[in-house]
Parts: sequence; C-alpha cells; structure tokens
Amino acid sequence: MSAISLTLRQNIARWLRQGMSPRRLALTLALGLAIGCIPVVGIPTLVCAALALTLRLSLPAIQAANYAAMPLQLILIVPFIKLGGWLMAGTNKAAGAPMLHRSAMGVLTQMGGFAGQALLAWLVIAVPAVFLMTLMLTLVLRRVPVFAAAEAGD
Repeated sequence: MSAISLTLRQNIARWLRQGMSPRRLALTLALGLAIGCIPVVGIPTLVCAALALTLRLSLPAIQAANYAAMPLQLILIVPFIKLGGWLMAGTNKAAGAPMLHRSAMGVLTQMGGFAGQALLAWLVIAVPAVFLMTLMLTLVLRRVPVFAAAEAGD
C-alpha cells in the first residue's frame, strides 16, 4: 500500500470521526443509516443534520451513512407501507379503493395515510436496529487501529 493511500485513509478516518470514540462514531453511523431509511423522501437529510448538531455528532459521518442508505430508503417504502398497514389493521379500510376514482384531496389524504403507516413501521424497526447496529459497529471500529486510538475519549 502506498504512503499516499495510507495518508488518504487516515485523513478520511480522522474527518469522519472528528476525534470521536469508536462507540460514539458507531452510534453516529447507526443513526445515519436508520434515519436514511425513513420512508419519506427528502426528510432524512434534514433530520440527520438536526440530530448531528443537537447531539454534537459528526455531521460528515452521519450524512455519509444517510446517503449510503438512500437506495434502501426507496426499496423499503412499499414494505414499510405494508407493515404499517398490518400494524394499524382496520384503520384504513378505503386503502384498497383505486386512486383513480378519488378526488385530488382524497388522493392526498390516502397518500398521507400511507406515509403515516410507513413511518410507524419504520419507527418499530429503526429503534432496535440502531441499538444492534451501534453494538456491532462499535465492535468493528474498536478493531480498526485509527479508531481504536480514540478509545480513551469514550
């Protein structure tokens, strides 16, 4: 491995962790990945930025994880809507009616209902997922020498 590549990796690692311990970086990445899967397009970037600023997390790290999760966000929208519909069984009886036979307001109302169902399902999945990802990522990051050096700050 060349000296340039090693230096680049060290700089990227330092930039992502910004002096954070492996555990705090793991939490940052787990939150970014989970929030990146929120089933409402456009919301995750703002939520990640607000969370990073509020909790003093690494903004570059949380946004990198958020952007890495964007393909999952799109893939998981329909499964989250279905899971949310199952969790809220019986609350949206008109969901099966075709949208073509509805007014514009009816379509917007139905789409809002789907978004609510999807957000509920995401919340049910995201909370334990963040906990598990934080544990796993902490174990992995503690084995990486560049990150392990920050362990004393944990």
